[in-house]
Amino acid sequence: MSDETLYISVPEDEDQDNPFLKGPFRPQRNECWATHDELEIKGEVPRDLFGMYVRNTHNQIQAPMGVYHPFDGDGMLHAIKFEDGKAEYRNRWVRTTGFWAEQGAKRSLWPGILQPGEYTRRGWGSMGVMKDNAGTDVVAHSGKLLAAMSQGSEPWQLSPHTLETFGAARWGALVPDGVASHYKVDNETGDMIFFNYPEKAPFMHYGVINKDDHLVHYVPIELPGARWPHDLGMTKNYSVLHDLPYFFDTELLAQGKRKLAFHSDVPARFGIIPRFGRSEDVRWFECKPCWVMHITNCYEDGDWVIQDGCIWDNPVKPPLGDNDKDIYAKIERNLDKHATNTHMYRWMFNMRTGQVKEFELDDEVTEFPVLSNDYNGLKYRYSYNSLFVPHKWLMAGMKRYDLATGDHARYEYGEGRFGSEACIARAVGAKAEDDGYLITFVTDMTEDKSECLILRADDIAAGPVCTITLPERISVGVHACWVEGDRIDGENRSPQEMQNLEYGNSFVSLGAETD
Repeated sequence: MSDETLYISVPEDEDQDNPFLKGPFRPQRNECWATHDELEIKGEVPRDLFGMYVRNTHNQIQAPMGVYHPFDGDGMLHAIKFEDGKAEYRNRWVRTTGFWAEQGAKRSLWPGILQPGEYTRRGWGSMGVMKDNAGTDVVAHSGKLLAAMSQGSEPWQLSPHTLETFGAARWGALVPDGVASHYKVDNETGDMIFFNYPEKAPFMHYGVINKDDHLVHYVPIELPGARWPHDLGMTKNYSVLHDLPYFFDTELLAQGKRKLAFHSDVPARFGIIPRFGRSEDVRWFECKPCWVMHITNCYEDGDWVIQDGCIWDNPVKPPLGDNDKDIYAKIERNLDKHATNTHMYRWMFNMRTGQVKEFELDDEVTEFPVLSNDYNGLKYRYSYNSLFVPHKWLMAGMKRYDLATGDHARYEYGEGRFGSEACIARAVGAKAEDDGYLITFVTDMTEDKSECLILRADDIAAGPVCTITLPERISVGVHACWVEGDRIDGENRSPQEMQNLEYGNSFVSLGAETD
């Protein structure tokens, strides 16, 4: 347990009326540390598993100010480290400036994402009025963990060994609009690409941090107006930026009022920029109107740049019916992956001819697609996606896609068991893309406990090869990352582990040729 005394005012589970602060979303109230000998382990921790799985969580510490949305909570990292067949777990809040301000005040000082107009002091994020909760994403880079919130954080760095918050990165002062979630790290070069999207012109910036944690590139990206993107892509030579027709009403925004809407008559645009390019170098490609929350991967194949991810082709909010005045029902509806028909999709952009191809890879509802870090930006074969409980913001299992053959496999967590974003951990000395493990945290509401599941990445249907019970039941969370053992203290990925990674993905079997 942490010996630091923190002030906690969020009500206990049974005193809540907000479904996103109780049940599987109940915030963790303790910071724990457990060694291998203190953990309950079923099976054996694989000896060729070396590294750490880290998951971020919106874990509210103060009673919320106004309506609480599950994306509002304070960031908390949960980490489990594996080495020589042993495991060690710990969790800690990300101690941002807003976190400490509210500790001093002993109450919430900022409104959440649904009530930005209620702010009374300067905030952060693209809207500039929210608390920087650093609760959405986490990635390892240059020997530190980097946590941020979706709308744009200061670049909060933490120790990968203790989860201590070091503070904002040195280069953060050079990026006044912050760092949005879904920054990407190139394991081969150590570069980290990122973006942000302020509400003022030019409405987007794009940057690169090198392996030594220095800002080496930061440029404006001119967009037609304020946008609400969520992800970006990375290939060996390019980055892929998103300008999507899901944005605020411009007239209302000029009055300080924010009303998001999906504009079905406006094409989605994807901008391909050289890694160290400028706004004038962006090549924009128009596609059918859609919104994209998360992509699996982008890569190059000859003249083509390919982007795979989960398309939302129905972002329009469905009718509320009898729950029209129930704000929590509205939140649940907006997060319902089955309502937005989220599913695997491919976009293809020809850099020579300007041609665009786009088509479905699958019609089942999935989201939070992941792949091995070593294949990020390169040709790859396997995507691992989360399955969702219908009409709930809860992950029910995993689906593995073989993008060369079209085959798939699945593993479902079971009744009352809800997962987290999974990660792929290639085994030490792996000989294939899927030679390794799928790792995730699962919260079991029936047994009142949480577990770390370790499954073989090449046979997820067989279920866990090892299950580790965590010290306490933890809240369901959002994004996670895998940190290879040779990257924990810096961008030192072994060249031997990075050899011969490119895989000849078969487009013909998926119904499209790259002619």
